[in-house]
Amino acid sequence: MLHADMDAFYASIEERDRPELRGLPIIVGAVSGRGVVAAASYAAREFGVRSAMPGFRARELCPQGVFLGSDIEKYAKVSEQVHSVFEEFTPQIEPIALDEAFLDITASAHLFGGPIALAHRLRQRVREVTELAVSCGISSNKLVAKIACSLGKPDGLKFVATDAIRALLDPLPVRRLWGVGPVAERGLIEAGFTHLRDVADADVDVLRGVVGDRALELMRLARGEDDRPVIADRAAKSYGEENTFERDISALDTITAALTSHAHAVARRLRHDAIAARTVTIKIKLGRARGEMTSRLDSSTTERKYPLLTRSKTLPRATDDAALIREVAIALWHTSGVHEPIRLLGVSMSNLEPAQSQLDLFGDEPERGEPVSEDRGRKLGPALDAIRKRFGDDAISIATGDPQKATFSTRKKSGV
Repeated sequence: MLHADMDAFYASIEERDRPELRGLPIIVGAVSGRGVVAAASYAAREFGVRSAMPGFRARELCPQGVFLGSDIEKYAKVSEQVHSVFEEFTPQIEPIALDEAFLDITASAHLFGGPIALAHRLRQRVREVTELAVSCGISSNKLVAKIACSLGKPDGLKFVATDAIRALLDPLPVRRLWGVGPVAERGLIEAGFTHLRDVADADVDVLRGVVGDRALELMRLARGEDDRPVIADRAAKSYGEENTFERDISALDTITAALTSHAHAVARRLRHDAIAARTVTIKIKLGRARGEMTSRLDSSTTERKYPLLTRSKTLPRATDDAALIREVAIALWHTSGVHEPIRLLGVSMSNLEPAQSQLDLFGDEPERGEPVSEDRGRKLGPALDAIRKRFGDDAISIATGDPQKATFSTRKKSGV
């Protein structure tokens, strides 16, 4: 198994495209007060800046940082180039995100002179094609390959033979295990399980008292036992768009404009992948914090918890029609019961299936005043797609008013 992970992907792309920024602490995706760090260059990480960190915290840690807005379309195009390089080495590829993937190289390693030689060539090809660095970890399973990759960063390659797995894993902290987050980590440490060797050699009944039914699974992982296969061409489970507003909003026209924009963006992505979906979900984060303060990963700071609500509706048949998605999303908003300002709004589609072939684009025109049917609404999207493909993304857009500037999410679900 080979785990490939691009180094500081978004920040590295910006540094590549703007050479004057090389070596500076680049922080992507936190340009507004409520933005979240999507990526940080290694120069920024030296100040403690990490991905998923609130923008205001990043500015506290690194006020001299170069804060840049996310360009997810550019990053996605580079990601396609990277994954095309991966396909030169094996068809068994499981994308994890835009910037990382697992590759099963069992059947192809001998073609390149062995797994280490393959990884060297893969890293060289990625640099030739994208001018970017990718780190690789190689071992007999996913868990160890991923850990090896992280230990080899940046711009590194680490191979872990089967008989060296325990020596690598034993001294690592328990947080290295998949599925061990801050809460589980705290419980394990309080119970005396500070390192992977402690979990690997634990009394199963004692460990079960800390983590419940996951005890045996965590023991196996701590020993480096992981039999999960690479799942090639892993399909998306949902398509979504969301944004965090720079200021809390409550005006219906602004909310409607945001839902409209998201509905069209999601529909465009569905059509691109020839996918339709049945379930429409809106995501709402309220603007006023509730409850007690909760700890961040950085225990020296705290943050308030903002309630997150979702509302969903499942349609009788799957769709990729933006007008229908918009209509349902707005209806869900009206039934949400939210009567206070909000800080985040999103639209997503799930329950996916292959899209049906498009209907005839040249059917009879409706009479003046006759409502446009759902079928005719489905024809507009492909027409807009064709215009954008020929003349560029800015050639045409949907009129949504002038909503407040938003910080858009750069999260990308698997396969999307």
